[in-house]
Amino acid sequence: MGWLNRIAECNRHDLADFLPFEVGEARIGWVRRSLTARLAARPDVFAVGTASVGFVPGLDTPKRRSAALAGIVCAWHESGLLKRVSGELFAISAAPDEAPLFLIDRAAVQIFGFGVVGVHVNGYVPRPDGLYVWVAERAAGRHSHPGLLDNMVAGGQPAGLSLRQNLAKEAAEEAGIPAALATRALPAGAVTYCLETEAGLRPDMLYVYDLELPADFRPRNADGEVARFELWPAARLAETVRDTRRFKFNCNLVIIDFLIRWGVIGPEEPDYAVILTSLHPTLPIDPWRMWQSR
Repeated sequence: MGWLNRIAECNRHDLADFLPFEVGEARIGWVRRSLTARLAARPDVFAVGTASVGFVPGLDTPKRRSAALAGIVCAWHESGLLKRVSGELFAISAAPDEAPLFLIDRAAVQIFGFGVVGVHVNGYVPRPDGLYVWVAERAAGRHSHPGLLDNMVAGGQPAGLSLRQNLAKEAAEEAGIPAALATRALPAGAVTYCLETEAGLRPDMLYVYDLELPADFRPRNADGEVARFELWPAARLAETVRDTRRFKFNCNLVIIDFLIRWGVIGPEEPDYAVILTSLHPTLPIDPWRMWQSR
């Protein structure tokens, strides 16, 4: 076990099994080579070459690409390739500050290896005896990672909302945090990772926020996604992340980053410099590579 093991578990992939998905000159995703025959069967949507995959020239606007992908997602769901459709749209861009190239259902993002954004909030309480952090346990009925531990508030970034709007929405739904309190969350950077899953590739970036909570505040879940909350001392949090796999995989990165910033993991830790840099690997898509170069 150990910090670097948790980080490595989020960054296991082999790009030799994938072809890049490109729009214009921007590399925005990666598709498994085993999927290219299915893409080639839709020449009205996809242009499949030996070195890359993209859209056919006629799909030259965000609206046209989005409509074409919506049809693909529906067909793949009906055929069983996609087990579920979320109904939540994610925006895919060539760079973080640019307008979306298209929208796609969240459930299909990994198939294309598109990089997406999440928002994670560390809810903490300073006490006379030290730092405490709220930990969520995911509900047993969730379709992904049921029963694992999680950050107090976390969610993907849907199209049409700002990061702050999404933070407020997720905070209210997942932890019953009033809007006025959620606005106190402070941005604390981001972590990145690239993980190959059964569905495809996840070259994701998680925006991290810290929120100091009143001592008498008790989170309560409103959307059924959290079974319970517990307030843990930072030492217990650190030990659980370092020595177990009880947390959802990418939450480990957010927690490690938090523990570094609050001095729980310090320079005396073995491999400290490697841990720092490993939380921000260069990802194989242009949007996040552009962000990391700034």
